[in-house]
Amino acid sequence: MNHEIRVGILGCGVVGCGTYQVLQDNAEQISRVTGARLQVVRVADLDWKRERPVEIPPELQTSESMALATAEDIDVLVETMGGIHPAKELVLAAIGAGKSVVTSNKELMARHGAEILEAAARQGVDVQFEGAAGGVIPIVRSLKESLAACRLEKVLGIVNGTTNYILTRMSEEGRPFKEVLAQAQALGYAEADPTADVEGLDAANKLAILAAVAFGGRIRVEEIFREGISSISPVDLDYARRVGKVVKLLAIGQRAGERVEVRVHPAMLPRSHPLAAVNGVFNAIFVEGPECGEVMLFGRGAGSLPTGAAVAGDVVDCARNLLTGARGRVPCRCEGQAQVVPMAEIESSLYVRTQVLDRPGVLGAMAMEFGREQVSIGSVIQESTDGKVAEIVWILHSTPEGRLQKALDAIKALDVVVEISSVIRVLG
Repeated sequence: MNHEIRVGILGCGVVGCGTYQVLQDNAEQISRVTGARLQVVRVADLDWKRERPVEIPPELQTSESMALATAEDIDVLVETMGGIHPAKELVLAAIGAGKSVVTSNKELMARHGAEILEAAARQGVDVQFEGAAGGVIPIVRSLKESLAACRLEKVLGIVNGTTNYILTRMSEEGRPFKEVLAQAQALGYAEADPTADVEGLDAANKLAILAAVAFGGRIRVEEIFREGISSISPVDLDYARRVGKVVKLLAIGQRAGERVEVRVHPAMLPRSHPLAAVNGVFNAIFVEGPECGEVMLFGRGAGSLPTGAAVAGDVVDCARNLLTGARGRVPCRCEGQAQVVPMAEIESSLYVRTQVLDRPGVLGAMAMEFGREQVSIGSVIQESTDGKVAEIVWILHSTPEGRLQKALDAIKALDVVVEISSVIRVLG
């Protein structure tokens, strides 16, 4: 075997270490399936003093990221730094220098993927980003290749392991959000600042990537409706259980004529739905189309070795293209900007939990406000009261969000309503 593909890695954190370990530990297998030796020749990081789960030989260590990105002895550049800057500048510099690029950077690809992919197309190089969308789940490759002949109608997924772990523990143990979040942080499943996970930012970035690949139009992250899980309580999860449902943070993308709906929010799913059984730190992505029917991919969506394996798989893909002269294959078939349906126009069914004064006529007053906005009521549950304040749960039939929100605003203003404690969308 005379061929050698030289790899440089930018960033030696969780994913960078995982990528290096997979490439080293499985070097023989990778050589066999690739037809070449994949050799990591340098790794760039700003702090070489901190402890790492793998040992990077001193001769491979560098702090000169730009020099690595444009070096003549690098064939494939791997970017695992995260964030926008300086990752964007380094990736574009590598592309300009004729390098194939592999990135696990979901924020970079969600917000600047179009610019990066266009630069790669002009230069005739590869840009692969499997690890940016679903960790070890091969969703991007499946959408681009195995399902490329299908007109996909829906992409629905649990794409954030942190929030799925939190909701699973809350549901199984009846503990409040803040308590389970602290446990997730202690176990390393949640960051010290968990905002990106629990408020849906991470899921929105991944959805922007997945929807663009699935539907062929670029998605602005800013246009994705986003709602997190911090307001979910064990009481809501108990109500869901009693009606045969579970609560998951979902990333939802689907066609609506010539437009697309894209949203991230908690939702009550029927227990019969395949995604309902996905628990803990696991992720799953459900795809639907008239030709392929229903397809679901399941696996770990984060972590050093799972994401490192996805990145290493992209490196193998780039290596094969280099060896066969197929470099420059367009990695995304997006054609222009997708037109996103405003959330106010999307029809939703809602679970609404309210606290009201326990007196005659309250139900009627609230129902009247729903009626004004032509919101149909599916069911009403009133169980708990202390003689002064009662809890009423409403299940509302599918109605455009704009009308639903107007009705809720009017109800919130009623003097008999103490608070609207929770609002969760209901699917299925």
